Amino acid sequence: MHYGEMAVLANKKQRKNAPLDADLQASDELLRAITEASSECIKVVARDGRLLQMNPAGLAMIDADSWQSVAKASAFDLIAPEFRSSWIANHQRVCDGESLVWEFDMVGLKGTRRRMQTRATPTALSDGTLAQLAVMREVTELNERTRELEAALERLRESERSFELLVDSVTDYALFRLDPSGRIVSWNSGARRIKGYDAAEIIGKNFECFYSEQDRAAGVPAAGLRTAAREGRLETEGWRVRKDGTRFWANVIIDAIHSDGQVVGFAKITRDITERRDAEARLRQAQKMEAVGQFTGGAAHDFNNLLMAILGSLELLRKRLPNDPRLLALLDNAVLAAKRGSSLTQRMLAFARRQELKHEAVDLAALVNNMLELLERSLGPTINIETAFPLDVVRVRTDANQLETALLNLAINSRDAMPEGGNIRISVTEHRIAGAHAANLPPGDYACLAVADTGQGMDEATMARATEPFFTTKGIGKGTGLGLSMVDGLTGQSGGKLLVHSVPGRGTTIELWFPIAANVAAVADRGCADAQGVAQTERQLCVLAVDDDSLVLANIVAMLEDLGHTVIAVGSGARAIEEIESTAAIDVLVTDQAMPVMTGMQLIEAARARRANLPVILATGYAELPPGISASIGRLAKPFTQRALAEALAALS
Repeated sequence: MHYGEMAVLANKKQRKNAPLDADLQASDELLRAITEASSECIKVVARDGRLLQMNPAGLAMIDADSWQSVAKASAFDLIAPEFRSSWIANHQRVCDGESLVWEFDMVGLKGTRRRMQTRATPTALSDGTLAQLAVMREVTELNERTRELEAALERLRESERSFELLVDSVTDYALFRLDPSGRIVSWNSGARRIKGYDAAEIIGKNFECFYSEQDRAAGVPAAGLRTAAREGRLETEGWRVRKDGTRFWANVIIDAIHSDGQVVGFAKITRDITERRDAEARLRQAQKMEAVGQFTGGAAHDFNNLLMAILGSLELLRKRLPNDPRLLALLDNAVLAAKRGSSLTQRMLAFARRQELKHEAVDLAALVNNMLELLERSLGPTINIETAFPLDVVRVRTDANQLETALLNLAINSRDAMPEGGNIRISVTEHRIAGAHAANLPPGDYACLAVADTGQGMDEATMARATEPFFTTKGIGKGTGLGLSMVDGLTGQSGGKLLVHSVPGRGTTIELWFPIAANVAAVADRGCADAQGVAQTERQLCVLAVDDDSLVLANIVAMLEDLGHTVIAVGSGARAIEEIESTAAIDVLVTDQAMPVMTGMQLIEAARARRANLPVILATGYAELPPGISASIGRLAKPFTQRALAEALAALS
């Protein structure tokens, strides 16, 4: 039924009831004009589905050229099959008097499919029955945009879930957000692991609870937020406090979060870098010790050269002085002072691990027992010495002379820690290390020589520095600070370790760990050496003496000439090579090791390339020589005496 037919029905009704009213006719005309001009589909559908009315916009939506093409059509046929049953049910409800709104897909005469939203109300027809008056608008594009928006929102929600999962899975970093005032609004698992708080007990609290009382009193937390708000970002380090009260060194980053130019919060990242900080401190300490060791080793080498010149000259001077007790006493005093200086340089070289060690199988119990009388005299009557050794002989691989010196140093340190007297216990125990151990030694068999006292003990700070060179708790002039560092150097060069255990007020125990000797010859009887006489070679020799230090070289020349030998003295390896090439009469080469341009070992190689069987003596205070040094090379440890030089020459013949 089109608008003409609708008008006929209306006229019949008006003729039946009353004359046509002019104002009502004008109103109908206006309604008709609005309906015709509307961009939405306006239709009337009878209860049985017949289309009674549809405006031009609706006809266009169903692809109809005119009202006549659909005048006899059923509205049900224009509904997509999957929506038809629900549409008919809603249509019946409207025809029963309800007003409804719903969506469905409409299919036009040419198969065009559109998503429609309909607002349907019941309307009375001329016969008194109700029909559906519907106003429909196409929502295809709107729904598409809605679906796109919903999909975008779902992707955003998924992204947020993924980000939250990612943030919460990070356990090495504490990641959380703050509001502008510093209250915590989010919390990840890393924050829970590092700081110890669960999310439920920390969210809503101010982040200043992670700072120490001193930092809170100084306003450090608030100052950090102000800096981050002003600069956009703050990175800093400092101590932070966990839930249980323990502290850790933290690397902290605070980023300001902005919205419309305003700070709406802060993102905070905290990392526990305590281990890294400690490792860096240990590295710096190791580098410092290496630098001190390099300096100490070089200084000790120079002192050795000076002491050698002094001791050698005093030794030769003693031979030439008249037998005047006063003069000899002064000379002996000078020799004693020089030897004390030599002992100091040996400690310096021990710390730098550059002293020459003579590794041998040392019986620890025998060494300690042989030293007991010396220890008792040195320590005095107020110190009681106890010993404890295993029944079996325990031999370790080390230098017996250096170990005796180390043991004497440890005993004197213990005595100084007990000014009113006390006990010193020297013990030896055997151990097999197969895994992790406090000494951090490779697996193997070890012996531990322990010196324990009942003295004042050390606190942690003192114990941490105990083996540092030149560190001492004794008064000025009462200690060099090289005692424990020398012992540490000895054990390290012997393949072992020094451990310090101490409790303030309860004494100190120093443990020297050495590898148990295997396939090392036992030390020979180390009784008192014969101080009289000097070993002599059977014939007069022509000796080429090489040293870059003129004082040392002059001293060696004087020693050799006093022994009756002829000496050619040069100050460099290059000059020595020239002499070897030009002088066939040279019987022995005596050379220093540490020389510029050409070391002693390099000189020996060059010399033997020219004269393969040339006897050689290498003089050095260092232990750092190339591996695999030939047994045919004699060794002299600086500073050496005339007797030692003579014995080295005799050993070559």
